[in-house]
Amino acid sequence: QVQLVESGGGLVQAGDSLKLSCVASGRGSSSYAVGWFRQAPGKQREFVAVINWRVSMTHYADSMKGRFTISRDNAKNTVYLQMNSLNPEDTGVYYCAAGVFSRAVASGQPRGYDYWGQGTQVTVSS
Repeated sequence: QVQLVESGGGLVQAGDSLKLSCVASGRGSSSYAVGWFRQAPGKQREFVAVINWRVSMTHYADSMKGRFTISRDNAKNTVYLQMNSLNPEDTGVYYCAAGVFSRAVASGQPRGYDYWGQGTQVTVSS
């Protein structure tokens, strides 16, 4: 069983930056790939980025490239999401999720992820 805890969300203004953290714990947590998703009110959950825990492989949704950066600290079992140039359309609940690395995980399909955090709210005001 893997537990994921997100933090770092908050209320910011358009153009600001924010860094989210996802701490993973539990048996085998270091062997999973970790992804970030977000869900805006009234919309479906959307893939943001994924990082392979053991190999420094990253993949981003096209709309996130250039503004968002996913990274990891193996010693802390923590994955980060650095978000720059935020705009109101980035508002939503951001979730981290863990799964055994697979094509589904690498391509950001939610069905590939076995464990989910509780989410952290990000609100961007105009």
